[in-house]
Amino acid sequence: MAEKTKNGENRAAEGNGRDTFVLPAEAEIAEMPLAEAHKKLEEAVAALEEKQRALEEKEKEAAEFKDKYLRALAEADNSRKRIRQQSEESMRIQREALLRDLLSIIDNLERAVAAARDGGNGKPIVEGVEMVLRSMVDFLRGHGVTQVSAVGQPFDPLLHEAVDSVESTKHEPNTVVDEFVRGYYIGDRLLRPARVAVSRLPGPAGEHGSGDGEG
Repeated sequence: MAEKTKNGENRAAEGNGRDTFVLPAEAEIAEMPLAEAHKKLEEAVAALEEKQRALEEKEKEAAEFKDKYLRALAEADNSRKRIRQQSEESMRIQREALLRDLLSIIDNLERAVAAARDGGNGKPIVEGVEMVLRSMVDFLRGHGVTQVSAVGQPFDPLLHEAVDSVESTKHEPNTVVDEFVRGYYIGDRLLRPARVAVSRLPGPAGEHGSGDGEG
């Protein structure tokens, strides 16, 4: 409720549904008994102190929230850096392991070259190349790479790439009869299709193997 003072000013006795203390006007205080004026002054000081404590509490809460926020940001940044470092370290280790495995293949190639320089009947060269090939196949197998079956298998467009067709009465139409480039899996996924020749029926009626099972 708004109450009229003697000097013509209004002061609020209540605000926002809560009781609030309002310091009386100077003229009103002057007319009060000393004890009552002292009491009013004490009430005003107590109200100010309460407001000050509430403000300090809010400032403390705000500072705590800010500190938690900055700590969370720092932890997130540290986590990103740690994950990046771990990823880089993992890639470095894998790369070194891969290159280390390749070194044995280089060793075998160097032996084959040395055998070729020594001359002879050529058998050491063949043996050296075969050794390199075995090393390479073992290396690929160790990294999950395996060969695709091709020759003698029905043509499969998901695994084979037909680059030629051959007339044949010994094979069913669309059978792989020759392999020009070997295909490989990595795990259960196709790394590279095999490039093959496919059988077809003899004569003009024969068609190029298209992988649809028709001759």
